[in-house]
Amino acid sequence: MPPKPQPEQNHLLAALMPDVQSRLFQYLELVPLPLRALLYESGRPMRHVYFPTDSIVSLQYMMENGASTAILVVGNEGLLGITLFMGGESTPSRSLVQSAGYAYRLPRQRVREEFNRHGQLLMLMLRYTQALITQISQTAVCNRQHSIDQQLCRWLLLSMDRLSHNHLTMTQEFIGNMLGVRREGITQAALKLQQLGVISYSRGLIKVLDRPKLETLSCECYGVVKRETDMLLNYLPQKQVIENADSVPTVRLPTQ
Repeated sequence: MPPKPQPEQNHLLAALMPDVQSRLFQYLELVPLPLRALLYESGRPMRHVYFPTDSIVSLQYMMENGASTAILVVGNEGLLGITLFMGGESTPSRSLVQSAGYAYRLPRQRVREEFNRHGQLLMLMLRYTQALITQISQTAVCNRQHSIDQQLCRWLLLSMDRLSHNHLTMTQEFIGNMLGVRREGITQAALKLQQLGVISYSRGLIKVLDRPKLETLSCECYGVVKRETDMLLNYLPQKQVIENADSVPTVRLPTQ
């Protein structure tokens, strides 16, 4: 049996100071996140905040005709459920597991209690929220300005940043739903990457073989999101303590 994931595998939880961890960790519950599981449904009450350890979850916006597009991805760098500490009870998007694994969840009341202490968790969550805004903004630019090939590269890179291995298990149809494009477009884009030796794809398993080349083929949107995330979330990839709000940097607007 693989070892049980620890809370510190989530970088945000690992960045908390010991006194904050002692207050929160006793209420954490480890839950499995199978592929395509729904954590939040659009318009439904949200009862927990989720801290992924080795899973990836995408937030998708659903249209009235049933079509969907992923607006951001969340992994071990952060959390799902920012609505709960921003004053809301539900969200218009849904949260769908795109890479199976585990997460620790925390009841919303515990999150709000700690957030209202106006301490370290408050500052970490505000910085994380800004990182998410950057990712959402750049995704909107990318979906409008760049090709399906570039969008697929960006999405693969963002996913790899949130995993400890180099492979994803999912079908091209599933990827198409994530990006809001037809399956045929994903098939062609994946075939090009495979012919270039960047990825291998077989039976729903995608392996990244040449990451530097994948970064070269991606549009600038990945680099914008990566730089802003690294700057805002300075606890990545190792634990660092944020002691005061003055350490929060000025954030640049996403570029096309």
